[in-house]
Amino acid sequence: MAVVVSSRLHSYACCLLFIIISQASAQPSFVNHFCVSDEGRFAANSTYGTNLKTLLSNLTSNTQIDYGFYNLSYGENSDRVNGIGMCRGDVKPDECRSCINNSRVLLTQLCPNQKEAIGWYDKCMLRYSNRSIFGLMETSPLFYTLELVNATDVDQFNQVLENLLRNLTGIASASGDSHRKYAAGNASAPNIETIYSVVQCTPDLSQQDCNRCLVEAASRIENSGKISGRVATPSCNIRYENYSFYDQPSTTADAPAPSL
Repeated sequence: MAVVVSSRLHSYACCLLFIIISQASAQPSFVNHFCVSDEGRFAANSTYGTNLKTLLSNLTSNTQIDYGFYNLSYGENSDRVNGIGMCRGDVKPDECRSCINNSRVLLTQLCPNQKEAIGWYDKCMLRYSNRSIFGLMETSPLFYTLELVNATDVDQFNQVLENLLRNLTGIASASGDSHRKYAAGNASAPNIETIYSVVQCTPDLSQQDCNRCLVEAASRIENSGKISGRVATPSCNIRYENYSFYDQPSTTADAPAPSL
C-alpha cells in the first residue's frame, strides 16, 4: 500500500510540476524593461499609486482605437500619471490590447514603487511616468541586442541593411500620421540572406523627430554584420531578422542591392 501511495504522490507531484512549468512558459515576458528611479518612488497606498492603477486599468478601455496607440493621463499635480501603450504596426486590435494589459501586470510587479517605468514585449511597449512624456523624442533608456552569428558576406549584408533601414525610416516618418508611424519590408541581394525589418515611432512625434530617433537607433546596429538585431527606445524601435516575423505589413519597401 505504501508503494501505491508513494507512486500516486509522485505522479501528482510530476503533474503539478508540469502544470506549473506550462503556466509559467505561457506567461509573456518582457524583452527588456527599466525601472526609472530618477523620477522617485511612491508608497503602495499613496494617491499616486492609486492613480497609476486606475490609469493602467483604463489605458486600453477605448475599443474605438484600432491603430495600436494609447495615451492617457490621470490625476492632478504631483500625483498625475501619464501613460503610453503602443503595439507593433501589424498587430491586430484584440491582440494589442491583450499585450498591453499583460504588460501592465508584469511591469508593476517588476517596478513595484517607481514612478516611471518602461517595458518592451515583442509586440508592444508600455511606459508610464509622473512627468509629461507626450510628444517628446526620447532615446533613453534604451537597449539593443545583436545575434552572435555573422552574415555570410558581412560588407554586402551591411549595405543592404543600411539601404533597407533608410527606406523604411523615410516611409515611417514621412508617410505616418498621428495614429501610426510604422513601416515593414524586406530586402535581399545575391549571396546574402533576405533581411526582414520593421521600424516604428510613437505617432505623437513630429516627422523630424521620428526620423531623427530612427536614424540614431539604426546607427547602433546597422554595421554589425549580424543576421539579427533590435534596438528600442521610448520613442522608436527597430528590429531586423533573417526570417519573416511580422504579419501583413502596413507598408513595404524593397531596398536596392548595393553596387558591387
